[in-house]
Amino acid sequence: MNLRLLWPLLSLSLLLTACPGGPGTPEAESGVCAQTLMTPEAADPTFGPLDLAAVAGVQPNWSAAHVPGQVLVLGGAGRLSAQGTTALSGVRTQAVVPGVTLAFTPAGESDRAFAARLDAAGVRAQPNFVYRTLAAPNDPGFPGNAGITVNGQNMTQHYLPRIRAAQAWDFLAGCGKTPKAALTAVLDSGVDSTHRDLAGRLLTPRAVNGTSPTDATGHGTASVGLIGAATDNGVGVAGVTWTGQNVLSIRVLDEDGGTTADVTAGLALAVRSGAKVINMSLGGPGNPNDAALTAALTTAAKQAVLVAAAGNTPDEGVYFPASHPDVIAVGALGAGSGLACYSARASVTVPRKLDLVAPGGAGYGACLGATRAQDMLVLAPGGGYVQVAGTSEAAPLVSGVAALMRGANPGLSAQEARARLVGSAQPIGGLPVLNAEAAVRAATR
Repeated sequence: MNLRLLWPLLSLSLLLTACPGGPGTPEAESGVCAQTLMTPEAADPTFGPLDLAAVAGVQPNWSAAHVPGQVLVLGGAGRLSAQGTTALSGVRTQAVVPGVTLAFTPAGESDRAFAARLDAAGVRAQPNFVYRTLAAPNDPGFPGNAGITVNGQNMTQHYLPRIRAAQAWDFLAGCGKTPKAALTAVLDSGVDSTHRDLAGRLLTPRAVNGTSPTDATGHGTASVGLIGAATDNGVGVAGVTWTGQNVLSIRVLDEDGGTTADVTAGLALAVRSGAKVINMSLGGPGNPNDAALTAALTTAAKQAVLVAAAGNTPDEGVYFPASHPDVIAVGALGAGSGLACYSARASVTVPRKLDLVAPGGAGYGACLGATRAQDMLVLAPGGGYVQVAGTSEAAPLVSGVAALMRGANPGLSAQEARARLVGSAQPIGGLPVLNAEAAVRAATR
């Protein structure tokens, strides 16, 4: 009897404002962010006046982006000369903080001319400069940038806007938090730790059963990169977790898959290493009644949010270990709002429902009408990039968001993080679609 259980790889081939909000976005509600940033009405009255002597003589750059129709007046209103008071007579103003007042440029006068007139009257003025969010990384693969050529096609990470990744980064940045995630373990086929798009992101890669931690198939490098590719480094693609040395690759698979012992040992190693999120883009159809791995998953779930790919055979139900009740089962969206043709889903034999769905690629070569450009742009061993599709690619997106949540609010237990992550899903066409922004907002409530 062959005791080796194979686990197939589940792939087919600087904000200066308060928390983002307002019309069209979810409310910030009362969270870590709301507790950290005060509204003007609740501002500490001891804040200011600002020490403007340190910047005396600094001349503003009027060519830099600024709000039209506004200038900032520096200095206390009570200290204005009679000439200065006259210059501001009839001008609509609004207090910002003690020592800084927003003045609205009179009609028919340019902002720069208005500021020059104030300066001549002894009133220091400058533009109301515009500062852009941090969440527009310069990685070529991020949508809106140059893109990366793969197989003769220009590719971008079209999947990141679909999960509202940039809005999640914006929210965290607006709360004064770098989008730095909790420690995330990736149980897979290893990783190409020399890939330049993983520079500074990896803890020392590990492997079970004495094997090399180097990627055996390319599958692990893709999974790791979706979670942890270095973001805003001008190289390649952007990872969901943006930055930080917080991704641990644990090789549990080789070219033929892995065993119960391998995956169980990987879970134990991840837990001992302090992982708060564990990604498993692996599995097998049906429920093998694997008591050892079932128990290991139950134990690991006490510390970590467990995420697994649901599988790539739609008629066989959700694969195990994704079907385990303590694991978040992730299905794949295709190019549109529905499940990809290959994505596992609940079946008669395995009624386990999907907890979340996320983009996994259209499935070029497998799904009717799918194109290469609709598949997922991911890291490949050797420093390159490749197009793939599968629930294996959807699961790391969920893991990355879970890691952002637990990084933003370390006080969340694994169970709380899981509940808020799943509960924040955006229902689209009857599917629970991953929404990174809603998830990080839920984490900071």
